[in-house]
Amino acid sequence: MSLFLDNARRIFETASNAPEAPGDMSILIDGGGAIQIVADSDWPLDSLCRERGAAMAYRVTARGGNVRLEGRSGLHACVIESPHPARTALRLLRGPVTLPLHAGTPPLLPAA
Repeated sequence: MSLFLDNARRIFETASNAPEAPGDMSILIDGGGAIQIVADSDWPLDSLCRERGAAMAYRVTARGGNVRLEGRSGLHACVIESPHPARTALRLLRGPVTLPLHAGTPPLLPAA
């Protein structure tokens, strides 16, 4: 796996497993591996790379319980998105969903 995608996976896993949804941030990595974190930037990732001399840029955002990562490195780009685990856990803790049987639909198991 490329370093670009490996970094994307690690950053996404860290953000997804945070106890609270992460704030919006951009993570820039230069050719030597130095990391810069920029909070609440609305600049496009390719512009941030040029301005800050970064080889790779990632943006983590959290909206409505979803965690999203966008990545950019030269001509390569990626997007990873999933619901925040806390939101998924809440849905699971609410219990099973029961659907009403339509009239005329036989039960799955016969009555004893």
